[in-house]
Amino acid sequence: MENIIVPYDFTEKADCAVKHAAVVARNMKAEVVLLHIVKKESQNAEAAQSLDGVVAQVAQDENISCRYIVREGSIFTTINEVVDEEGSSLVVMGTHGMKGMQKITGSWALKVIVGCHVPYLIVQKDPEYSKPIRVLFPVDYKLETKEKLKWMPLLSYIGKLKVVFLGQQGNGPMFDNPTRANMNFCKHYLEDLNIDCESVWTDEKESFLKMSLKYCEENNMDIIMITTTRDIAFHDYLLGAYEQTIISNSAGVPVFVANPRPDVKLSYSNF
Repeated sequence: MENIIVPYDFTEKADCAVKHAAVVARNMKAEVVLLHIVKKESQNAEAAQSLDGVVAQVAQDENISCRYIVREGSIFTTINEVVDEEGSSLVVMGTHGMKGMQKITGSWALKVIVGCHVPYLIVQKDPEYSKPIRVLFPVDYKLETKEKLKWMPLLSYIGKLKVVFLGQQGNGPMFDNPTRANMNFCKHYLEDLNIDCESVWTDEKESFLKMSLKYCEENNMDIIMITTTRDIAFHDYLLGAYEQTIISNSAGVPVFVANPRPDVKLSYSNF
């Protein structure tokens, strides 16, 4: 049985993540695994006792298979270690956004995500998906923007999708030409999968980040789908990485985040 990892710390945001994971798990016929991380081994027994009740309640309320893992470690390394050990398909994680010192050192959520070979679905509130589910897919000039396409079948386990490709033009041929090529590639790719999609262009001069968030809020999108910056470095966190702003968006829209992978190659020559 495939499984979905939910980092669980007994908070409201963690319960919210469980509900999102349950939506995917029911359609995927997968198991939800609650991962609780402790600072020292002596805390294992107490955590396990509390999780017994949580798992039983989740299985009953959501009609899914559910179990837990208690592991000593750090959220920055242990989650992805368990993903590898369990052969997990997805991580669903709740976040409080960026608060206090996190605004300086970078989003904790982003630091956890970077380096994982499976996607994360980052959520801030309970599931409220439309029918069909409206997915915002920002398209820029970078090659890795197309890598999100490979994860579309996994995202489809949430429900029927309506994908909006959003691109920005008016930045000069160096950026506009590869963006148009990426847009055409993405549209053909989803049409071959029989996934409903449309292309939207804007020539607004504000940043692509602000434009994407603005479009998302004005059009009631259900999910934003992004890739992280390839080889992201510490200075990206300090400068305010694009991804961390999307992840902690003020509208609380769930964000599906995939890391660039060397084994995922999509070239323009495919079409």
